[in-house]
Amino acid sequence: MKKDSNQRDWENFLKNPSHIYDKEEKKRENKINYSRKKFDLHGHTIDEANQKMNQLILSCYEKGINELLIITGKGSHSKKNNYVYTSEENLKLQASIPEFIKNNSELNSKIKKITQAPQDLGGEGAIIIKLKRSKE
Repeated sequence: MKKDSNQRDWENFLKNPSHIYDKEEKKRENKINYSRKKFDLHGHTIDEANQKMNQLILSCYEKGINELLIITGKGSHSKKNNYVYTSEENLKLQASIPEFIKNNSELNSKIKKITQAPQDLGGEGAIIIKLKRSKE
């Protein structure tokens, strides 16, 4: 009798497998749609770069882009000025862009993390900005 019951259960199971947990489907559902955009800011002044970053971050955040690779250059060819309130370090986009974002509450609220890019993506001449997910 037990054997017949098991046989019926097995046959019913094979006829309707919809209740089976699909591990692969779950992985596809949970996978974040990863995307990276690259922007080159060579030749921009600090003000121009900050305005561009404002536009880029807001636009990319709304589009669901996860990461921005910002090519800033190393600042070795930047023209130095005699403006008393800037240091040589702050003349570099590499330093000024994260500071601009940190001091702008709207932009900062959309950022997870800002880091120097790994060597294969630009090293000291690039930064990576990881964006939070938009709450559409």
